[in-house]
This record gives sequence, C-alpha cells and structure tokens, in this order.
Amino acid sequence: MASAELQGKYQKLAQEYSKLRAQNQVLKKGVVDEQANSAALKEQLKMKDQSLRKLQQEMDSLTFRNLQLAKRVELLQDELALSEPRGKKNKKSGESSSHLSQEQKSVFDEDLQKKIEENERLHIQFFEADEQHKHVEAELRSRLAALETEAAQHQAVVDGLTRKYMETIEKLQNDKAKLEVKSQTLEKEAKECRLRTEECQLQLKNLHEDLSGRLEESLLIISEKVPFNDTKYDQYNALNVPLHNRRHQLKLRDIARQALAFVQDLVTALLNFHTYTEQRIQIFPVDSAIDTISPLNQKFSQYLHENASYVRPLEEGMLHLFESITEDTVTVLETTVKLKTFSEHLASYVCFLRKILPYQLKSLEEECESSLCTSVLRARNLELSQDMKKMTAVFEKLQTYMTLLALPSTEPDGLLRTNYGSVLTNVGAALHGFQDVMKDISKHYSQKATIEHELPTATQKLITTNDCILSSVVALTNAAGKIASFFSNNVDHFVASLSYGPKTASGFISPHSAECMLQYKRKAAAYLKAVRKPLVESVPYEEALANRRVLLSSTESREGLAQQVQQSLEKISKLEQEKEHWMLEAQLAKIKLEKENQRIADKLKSASSGQLVGPAQENAVVSHATGQEEAAAKAVSEPIQSTSLIGILTRTSDSKVPDVESREDLIKNHYMARVVELTSQLQLADSKSVHFYSECRALSKRLALAEKSKEALAEEMKLASQNISRLQDELTTTKRSYEDQLSMMSDHLCSMNETLSKQREEIDTLKMSSKGNSKKNKSR
Repeated sequence: MASAELQGKYQKLAQEYSKLRAQNQVLKKGVVDEQANSAALKEQLKMKDQSLRKLQQEMDSLTFRNLQLAKRVELLQDELALSEPRGKKNKKSGESSSHLSQEQKSVFDEDLQKKIEENERLHIQFFEADEQHKHVEAELRSRLAALETEAAQHQAVVDGLTRKYMETIEKLQNDKAKLEVKSQTLEKEAKECRLRTEECQLQLKNLHEDLSGRLEESLLIISEKVPFNDTKYDQYNALNVPLHNRRHQLKLRDIARQALAFVQDLVTALLNFHTYTEQRIQIFPVDSAIDTISPLNQKFSQYLHENASYVRPLEEGMLHLFESITEDTVTVLETTVKLKTFSEHLASYVCFLRKILPYQLKSLEEECESSLCTSVLRARNLELSQDMKKMTAVFEKLQTYMTLLALPSTEPDGLLRTNYGSVLTNVGAALHGFQDVMKDISKHYSQKATIEHELPTATQKLITTNDCILSSVVALTNAAGKIASFFSNNVDHFVASLSYGPKTASGFISPHSAECMLQYKRKAAAYLKAVRKPLVESVPYEEALANRRVLLSSTESREGLAQQVQQSLEKISKLEQEKEHWMLEAQLAKIKLEKENQRIADKLKSASSGQLVGPAQENAVVSHATGQEEAAAKAVSEPIQSTSLIGILTRTSDSKVPDVESREDLIKNHYMARVVELTSQLQLADSKSVHFYSECRALSKRLALAEKSKEALAEEMKLASQNISRLQDELTTTKRSYEDQLSMMSDHLCSMNETLSKQREEIDTLKMSSKGNSKKNKSR
C-alpha cells in the first residue's frame, strides 16, 4: 500500500512537472513572438525614417529650384530693362517691342503665379508629411515602449518559472531518495506477505474441498425436491412480485408531488412570458393601436397566442404521472407508462419553440433596424437573440433525454439498463444549463428594459409590459433553479430506485412483463385481504324463518305499492296538464276583465258627459248609445281581434273561448315573430356599430398618418430653412473671399505698375545721362 501511494505521489509530481514544462514552452513562444513583433516595428520605424529623409531631400531640391527660378526672373527683368531703350531708337521697332514686352510680362506673371502656387502646394504637402511622420513615430515609440515592458514582464515570469522548476527538481530528488528507502522497507514486508499467502492458500484448499462437498449435497436435494426454478431464466423471474417497499413508494410519491409543484410554477412563468411577449410585440417598436405592425410581428403574435395549447399539457402530463405513482404500485422506469405522455407534451412544446424562434430573431432584428434603437440597445438585442437560441437548444436536449427515459416503458430495446444512470445525470446537467440560460436572459433583458425606459418615446404601457416580462423571466429563473437543485439532490435516489424489481435478475424484460407483475401483485394483495377478512356472524335458524315470512309478505305488498305509485304518477301528469290549461285560461280571463273594465270606464265617462249636457242633447246621446250598442252587438256577432303581449286573441259571437292548441299556437307565433324582429334589429345594430367602429379606426389611422406627415413636413421645412441659411452664409463667405482676392490682385497690379514706372524712370535717367555724355564728347 505504501509503495502504491508513493508511486501515485511520484506520478502526480511528474504530471505537475510536465504541466510546468508545457507552460514554460508557451511562455517562451510568447516571448519569441513579442521579440519578433518588436523587430518588425523597428523595421517599420526604419522605413518611416527613410521616407522622411526622402521627403527632406525633395524639399531641399524644391527650394533650390525656387531660387533658380527667382534668379531667372531677375535676369528676365534686366533683359526687359535693357531692351526698352533700344526700342526707342526706332519708332517702328519700338511699337513692336512694346507689344512684345507686354506679352512677355504677362507670360512671366503667369509663370510666376504658377510657381508660387506650386511652392505653396509643396509646402502644404511637406507640412502634412511631417505631421504624419511625427504622429506615426509617436505611435511606434509608444508601442515599442509597451512591447518592451511586456517583454520585461514575460522575462520576469520566465525567470520565476525557472526558479520554481529548480525548486521542484530538488524536491523530486529528495522524494526519490525517500522513496528508495521506503521501497526497501516494502520489499521486506512483501516477503512476509508471501509467507502469509502460502498459509492462506492451504486454508483455501481445505475450505474449497469442504464447500464442494456441501454443494454436491445441496444440488442433489434441489434436483430431487424443487420441481421448478423460476429464478434461473430472466423471462420467468421478471414475473415474480418483488418485496413491497412502502417507504420507497411514499418517498417517490412525495418527490413526484414536489416535481408537480415545480412544473406548475414553470408552466405559469412560461405562460406569462409568452403572453407578455405577445403584448410587447403589439406595442414596440410600432403601437398596433396607432399604426399597423409588420406582417412578421403579426404572424409571431398569432403563434404566441397559441402558447397555452402547448404549455398547459406539460402540467397535465406531470399531474397524470403523479397520479400513477401510488402506494400499491412498483415504480421503476419500466412501469411508469405516463412518462411517455409527458415526453410527448414536452416534444410538442419544443416544436412550438422551434416554430417561434426564427420569428423571434427576425422581430429582434426589426427592432434593431428601427430609428429608435441605439447601439447599446442593438447589442442587448443581439445578446437576447443568442440567449433565445440557447434556450431552445436546452429544451431540445431535455426533450431528448426525457424521450430516452420514456423508452423502457414502451420499447425495452431502445435503452440499455446500464445507461439509465448516465441519462439521469445528463438530465440534471441540462437543467442546470437551463438555469444558467435563464440567468443570462434575465440579466440582458433587465439591461434592455432600463435602456428602453430612458428613451424619450417610452410610454407607460411599454414600461409596464417590460416590467411584467422581467417579472416572468425572474419567475422562470427561480423555477429553473428550484427544479435543477431538486433534481440534483434526488438523482442518487433515482439511480438507487432503478434496482427495485425482481430478485437475482437485471430487471423487467419488457413493459408487458411489468404489467403482468403488477396484475399478479394486485391479485396477491386481494388474496391476502380476503384471507385476513373476518367472518360475518351467522343468523340463528328461528330468526331466519321469521325474517323469511316477513320478506314474503313484503314482496306481495310491494307489487300493490308499485301499482299505486304508477296510478299516482299518471294522476300527477294529468293534473299538471290541467294546471297549465287553467293558467292560460286565467291569463285570458284577466285580459278579458281588463278590457271590460276599460269599456265600463269609457261608458261612465260618456254618461257623465251626457248629464252635463242639456236635456236637448239627451236624445242624441241615447241614439248614439243605442248605435254603439248595436255596433257592439255586430262586433260581438263578428270575431273580435285584440293585440296584447300574449298575442292576437279571437273571440266568437257566442263568447266561446278557443281551444288550448289554437291559443298556444298564437302565443308561440307571436313570440317567434317578436324574437325574429328583435334578432334582426340586434344584427342591424351590430352591423352599424362594426361599420362605425371601422370608420372611426380608419379615421384615427388617417389622423395619425396626417400628424406624422405634418411632423415630417415640419422637419423638412426646418432642414430647408437651415440649408437656406447655410447657403446664404456660404454665399457671403465666397463674396468676401472673391473681394479679398480682387483687392489682392489690384494691390499686386499697383505694385507692378509702380515697379514698371520706376524702371521707366531709371531708363529715362540713363538715356538722359547717355545723351549728356554724347554731347560732352561732341564738344570735346
């Protein structure tokens, strides 16, 4: 054991030494790269110095050329001064020479102006090249200083590593010496162990002989006494009912209850997240109440509106799984059939996430392309798009592992039993990845919300929606963290529960064998319950005979009672019909009474008016009353029609009440006509309201567009006024510049005229002096 520890320690030290050597190589490579970079920068500095020298040489040559041109101009001016007196001797030749001198002067002026402009341009180029060279030289010097400091740091690191390597080498040498001493002691111990092993081998031989004899005896007993051994074959052993572990089942049910609560929280958070995301699409970057949103966001909103049909089944599947885990069942992967439905619901939700992912990414890109989006907000949107991709990938991974866990209950050959533990650990890792992704989404979305709240166009509706989305994302993060920690805490229990099954076998062969085992378990439980059920106390014989007579008499009386009940039911039905009939008759009589009261009141009013009138009119009143009575008699002889809430009632001259069916038909027809009329009125009102709403919405959209166009035109007017003012300023500046140039040209011309006049004066003085000299010579 000591030698093994020493070897392990020596191997660890060797590994650390190899790691340090590898780090040393990397650092050396970094130092070499930095040296190469510094050399390249030095070469660049040399090239810049050479280019600077070339520019200085060109500048010197240009100054020399300018001096030559200035001398040439002076010579040409002298020649001009000499040519003018010669031209005055001959008038004809004088005129031509004056013209030539003016042309030469203009040519000289143009040549001089060109040379001056070329000199200015060369001065500007030289100044720019000098500034650029100074800037590049400063950058290269700063970079060279930084590289020198980095090289010094790398050299210090290399020196420290070399010292560390020397120290480790010394430690390894000391350990080697100690290990040699320990190896010698271990060799002595090995010799003692060899002696002990020889003794143990002798004891093992004796025990083997004893056990072989006992095995032969037990095999004979088994072959003679045991008719069938069901533990020999896996197919038969899988049908054996395992020992019932009630504590294990209660623990699993408690875990399933906790998982159901976590999944419910997750489902609620997902529903809120998708719903608030749909609301946000309707608001930002374009409010659907003011303007129409893009077709992409409309489609995305339509898909998000269907989120409940994909998210709710997750809770239902988990609820069915929890209900399938009871105290009486044997819960392993081969018996949890409801796990398949949960995995199918999860697969449908993953399909939903795949369907909405491209729309979500395009919607974020559309937000980035809007004029309200800043560079910081665009970066947050790009981070959110990456997070959404990661979220979909995590759900796909979870769906894959859940499908694998559901395979043993449907297809036993789809997943080997040895891979159960690795799949469960991968599920835990995927849940932790989901928690990390939700943390990133929460962080990035909170940053995005703060940026959007600072925008000048942020409305209270957008701020509230962003807060709701942020709260749903935080709830999702908390639910993901709870699920991940819950699964990681119970993964050992899940792995240990996989061995819960038939003894001395690898487990259930197929889901059918597991179902058969559960049926056998129910039968065994029912058998034991029946065996343990206490016997019912028996009734004495005399009491049973007395009870038999009572039963016989009660059966005879039962038939009579049944007949009485039937007759009473028939009477009740007839009485109900008569009740309805008389209720209708009472309503008709009430209507008739109201009409009679109205008629009597009219007669009383007419009688009172007749008393007030004089006796002269009594005959007319009486005749009128008799006429009314005759008309009433005629009306009674004819059918009378009266309109009321019940319908149109018709009476005959004999004042006979119509039969029940005709009255019911009249009432029914009246109410049906009234219902049809009301429905038509309601439909008309609905159509008018819809038309009015559509017109109002169109007018509001037109008003919004008009306001937007008004704002755009106002902005254009502002820009146009700014452009006009800018052009006016440019015009004034150009005028001033032209005036300055003209003044400079006029000054230059004045100076040239002055110089010419001076030259003419000098020429005149020379002529005068030459004439005086000639006269003096003649006089002499």
